[in-house]
Amino acid sequence: MAKKYNWKTGCDVEATLSVIGGRWKPVLICRLMNGRKRFSELCRLAPNATERMITLQLRELEADGIISRHVFAEVPPRVEYEITELGRSLQPIIEAMQAWGSDFKTARLAEEEERAELEHGCA
Repeated sequence: MAKKYNWKTGCDVEATLSVIGGRWKPVLICRLMNGRKRFSELCRLAPNATERMITLQLRELEADGIISRHVFAEVPPRVEYEITELGRSLQPIIEAMQAWGSDFKTARLAEEEERAELEHGCA
């Protein structure tokens, strides 16, 4: 299920993006850094993603060895996902993405507040 990538000639950044690229993969990896999660928990932690999209992204992450899937022989079946050691090596990247995203959101919110103040002040 992993995406096709030319490991011999491709760019290193492209290699990273082939594994963590996608809107929800970094979010899922981030959530799994805190421990095992059931599918329903992951869906709750990514409310803007569809169940189908989460399923597809989890399958790709599993195929790339970033997460492992544990199926319990119960009725109803229980499935849990867990980050692997390879997946844990992405932690500095995920943390850097979190920090950058936080700074970006803060700056954007400040810009919006400033714009709103200017609009109200001119009216």
